[in-house]
Amino acid sequence: PADRVGLAADYYKGDRSLRESGFDITFRFGPYGVDTHHYAPICLNSLLYKTETDLAEISDLLNRPADRQAWREKARQRQERINRYLWDSSRGLFTDYNFKTGRQSTYEYATTFYPLWVGLASKEQASAVEKNLALFEQAGGLAMSVKQTGAQWDSPYGWAPIHLLAIEGLRRYGYGHDADRLSVKFLTMVLENFRRDRTMREKYNVVTRSTVTRITAGYAVNVSGFGWTNAVFLELLHGSPPAVVEQLQKD
Repeated sequence: PADRVGLAADYYKGDRSLRESGFDITFRFGPYGVDTHHYAPICLNSLLYKTETDLAEISDLLNRPADRQAWREKARQRQERINRYLWDSSRGLFTDYNFKTGRQSTYEYATTFYPLWVGLASKEQASAVEKNLALFEQAGGLAMSVKQTGAQWDSPYGWAPIHLLAIEGLRRYGYGHDADRLSVKFLTMVLENFRRDRTMREKYNVVTRSTVTRITAGYAVNVSGFGWTNAVFLELLHGSPPAVVEQLQKD
């Protein structure tokens, strides 16, 4: 009928791609992630780079030099393309690339730390990203973005896995002071809420350092007993220097 309203097939491609990405929902790839399938994202390409370098090391262990060289070449090419398309030198951030429009995204997002975690960033790039910490850093750690969209994968919410990647990435490039500070913020926030609620949560409001969420786009529930928060808490705790652990015990 003429008065029927529906969503285009392209919308569903974007929606499925967004959910496959794991960042459901964020407005990083357009409203409700509708354009996700039009982007080459920095997170996915960083993980693929790590896979390629890991496979090169595995090939070396198996004494398969031809395979090792092939995987190293794939990683080298990906790193070159990341530097060409996904590095915004003017802002000092790794970002996403819309290959349909031929433009870099201007959406500031915490996945900018992925290249530090996998070790593909140069020292100069890592330094530029570190200088942009203030974009994301809040009282409880790192917010996913600088925009409040009502979606759970945007500001003011922070997620355990991103904290692990960012903190380990910063430490890898010699920014131990930043890594320690973020660890303390995140660990104390989780611990304070656990003492009050007796549970771990899927995500946290890193601005208010609470588990209170007001999500209007997508999933509204803040699931309790969440595995990756437990795992990241322990990993950050065990990876922190004694001074950080002592501070946590005092708090």
